[in-house]
Amino acid sequence: MKRRHLVTWAAGAPFVRAARAAEPGVGNEEVVFGQTGILSGPLGAQINVMLAGAQLAFGETARAGGVHGRRVRIVSLDDELQPPKAVANMRRLLEQESVFGFFGCVGSATTAATADLLLGSGAPALGGYAVADSARAKVKGAAYFVRATSGREAQALVEHLVTIGITRIGVAVLDNPGGQEAHALIAAALALHRLTPAAVASVKGDAGNAADAARALAAAAPQAVLMYLGGALPGELMKACWAIGWQPQFYGMSIVAGEVVFKIAGPRTRGLAISQVVPYPWGQAEPLVAQYRQLAEAAKVPVGYYSFEGYLNGRVLLEALNRCGRELTRARMHATLRALKLRLAGMPLDFTSGDATGSRFIELVQVSHEGRFVR
Repeated sequence: MKRRHLVTWAAGAPFVRAARAAEPGVGNEEVVFGQTGILSGPLGAQINVMLAGAQLAFGETARAGGVHGRRVRIVSLDDELQPPKAVANMRRLLEQESVFGFFGCVGSATTAATADLLLGSGAPALGGYAVADSARAKVKGAAYFVRATSGREAQALVEHLVTIGITRIGVAVLDNPGGQEAHALIAAALALHRLTPAAVASVKGDAGNAADAARALAAAAPQAVLMYLGGALPGELMKACWAIGWQPQFYGMSIVAGEVVFKIAGPRTRGLAISQVVPYPWGQAEPLVAQYRQLAEAAKVPVGYYSFEGYLNGRVLLEALNRCGRELTRARMHATLRALKLRLAGMPLDFTSGDATGSRFIELVQVSHEGRFVR
């Protein structure tokens, strides 16, 4: 049987529980947030890197005295991306751990399943990952997402492809509800240019039908394949396409982990283009980017898009807490997030329109023959 993981992240020195305050999760020396997401297996490894990136921001602030004297602590529970476990985790975090709010929760189906519980609690949630647009709509008013929507990603990728003359576009998506939604978003983006997908293939989570998916796509002879696939699946699909002698151009939404694809597909991954929803972690122009890299290298946290997204989400949370002041309440946190407008590492963030998503930032990068990201 798989074991449920309980992880407590304490920024700085070992924490001492403060006396219970009137507002859940708020003590004299700390404020506690909960997180439910997949923490085990290949996908869990990516989420743990993201949490480690957030911890860089929390630890840096704790060493400087905290936010109005409080450090941030995250209590994480593994839900294995299973909606019933996510609901149980959120209930435990609210009722037993008495968290103030939520940070970095993962998944579309899990987010949708916990929507009623989250909305009913009044707890704010920030920085969800891999949450589809429809699930974001279900938690609007309670949750605030930093990364751009999947619909925005699809529009940016299609716009790029059409601009460079690629109009026959195949689509490969996860064989699950999230993949179905991604297919619909990509189809809608294509429709803006009076186009339809040349072919659509759904890839199973174990990649068992990768060869069949490759043949189905190749039969339509698209110029490029746009992928909404996680973990090892993009690499397995690319290898299956090459095995039948077909070499289209490959594009991925940000769910595609270029470094993982490179480990599976090797140097032939070169040229894979991926839309990214946070700025380039290896950039030289922004001081905040250099600061992140310095912290990551000192803590031996992998420098990359996952940890940088976690770091930026952490910085957004810290900024909101700072603007709330010492008298921290859930109502004040909601009001502060709804009015939040700032710029981080060159990425504009604005929640003042009433949208659940603060950023529209999209940047296209390629994977090099060495497995690195290049602009």
